[in-house]
Amino acid sequence: MKLSLIVPCFNEQDSLPAFYREVTAVLATVAYDYEILLIDDGSADQTLAVIKDLAEKDERVKYLSFSRNFGKEAAMYAGFCNVTGDYVAVMDADLQDPPALLPRMLQLLESGEYDSVATRRVTRKGEPPIRSFFARKFYQIINRISDVDIVDGARDFRLMRRKMVDAIVSIRESNRFSKGIFGWIGFKTYWMPYENVERVAGESKWNFWKLLKYAIDGIINFSGMPLAIASWGGMIMTLLSFLSLIFLVVRDLIFSNPVAGWASTVCIIIFIGGIQLFCLGIMGQYIARTYIETKRRPLYIVSESNVNPDNDVRRNDADK
Repeated sequence: MKLSLIVPCFNEQDSLPAFYREVTAVLATVAYDYEILLIDDGSADQTLAVIKDLAEKDERVKYLSFSRNFGKEAAMYAGFCNVTGDYVAVMDADLQDPPALLPRMLQLLESGEYDSVATRRVTRKGEPPIRSFFARKFYQIINRISDVDIVDGARDFRLMRRKMVDAIVSIRESNRFSKGIFGWIGFKTYWMPYENVERVAGESKWNFWKLLKYAIDGIINFSGMPLAIASWGGMIMTLLSFLSLIFLVVRDLIFSNPVAGWASTVCIIIFIGGIQLFCLGIMGQYIARTYIETKRRPLYIVSESNVNPDNDVRRNDADK
C-alpha cells in the first residue's frame, strides 16, 4: 500500500522546510510507502528552488512547477492526476493542516467503514472576526440553496481512497470548487474535528475579496438559486409595472394628467426592463459558464517536473 500527499505551494519558501521535517517525521511512524507531490503554483519567491533541493535529497519528493499561478484548485487537480498512491491526502504547506492527524486518518480508512476522512476546524482562533462571520454565513447559505453537503469549517485537508480520487479526476469542469465536488461525488466520509492552527511562516494568500470570489464561484457552481433570484427579480419588476399601470390609469380617470403619454411610456419602460432582467438573468449565467467550459483550456501548464510523464495521461485525457 502506498500513501500520496498532494501539497499545493504558492510562495511557501519559509514554510516548506518546517513542513517537510514534520511530515516526514510523522510518515516514518506509519507502515506505508509514500510520496510527497509538491506543486509550485507559479510562486514568485524561492519556493521552486526549495522544492528542487528537497527532491534532490529525497527521491520520494516529487514536484510539478506551473508556468504561472493557476490557483489552488488547479494545483489540487494536477495532484490528483499525477499521484500513484492507494491512499491520497491533500494538505497545505503552511502546517495549518497538522501532519500529526495522518496516522489517525489512516486508521479510520483501514477500518473499511469510510472512503475518506475529512477535517474541519472547530475554532477560528487567530482569524479576523469579520472573515470568520462571513465564512460561517457562506456555509449556512450554500447548504440551504444547494444539494451538496459542505460542513462548516471544512478544510481541503482530507485523506481519500483511490476510487474517490478517480471520481474527482473524472469531473472535467474548468470552474472547480473542490469542497463542493467532494460533497457532490458522495462516498462515506468521516469528519475529524481539530483546533485551528496558525501558519508556521508567511502570510495567508487569501484576502477577503479572493475568498468572496471563491464563495460566489461555489454558489454558482453548485446552485441554481442565483438564476432563480434573477427570475424572481424580473417577475417582481413586471408585476410592479402592471400595478403602476393600474394606478396611473385610475389616477388619470379621476384627475387630469398634465403630461400626455407619460404614464404609458413609463409603464412600457418598466415592463420591458423587467422582462430583460428576467431573460438576461437566466441566459447570462448559463452562457458565461458554457463559454468558459467550451474553451476547454487546460487547467494548468507544467513548466518543470520530476514526475513520470506517464502519470500525466489522465490530465491530458480529461482535457480533450
